[in-house]
Amino acid sequence: MSTPYTERPLAAPLVDAATEPFWNATREGRLSGRRCLSCSKLHWYPRALCPFCQGETEWETLSGQGTIYSVSVTRRAGPIPYAIAYVTLDEGITMLCNIVDCDLDGLHIGQRVKLCFKAAEGGAMIPMFTPA
Repeated sequence: MSTPYTERPLAAPLVDAATEPFWNATREGRLSGRRCLSCSKLHWYPRALCPFCQGETEWETLSGQGTIYSVSVTRRAGPIPYAIAYVTLDEGITMLCNIVDCDLDGLHIGQRVKLCFKAAEGGAMIPMFTPA
């Protein structure tokens, strides 16, 4: 069986003062996260205070390379099937995202993936992953 990836409309993200640097980076083709200035831990999702020690954080550009930790192909939520996955980045954090531009039925745990971007309504770029 084969389920090819099909483009689908993406809603514009909610942008506020805390997330604006993240979305600005995606427009430049970069994925960024935040690292704690006190304990040095990187965390996902990006936020001003470290979830581990409550220290202040700073933005850091991430490699965009990772491995699928878990993946599911959703076929019945709408007319267009899509793959949603947890991807563990080489930096050690795990993020929830879509896997695109591939045969969705060929995806598997442990598969290497790389960052790509898809345009949302309003022109924002949404980070996603494709097989490496």
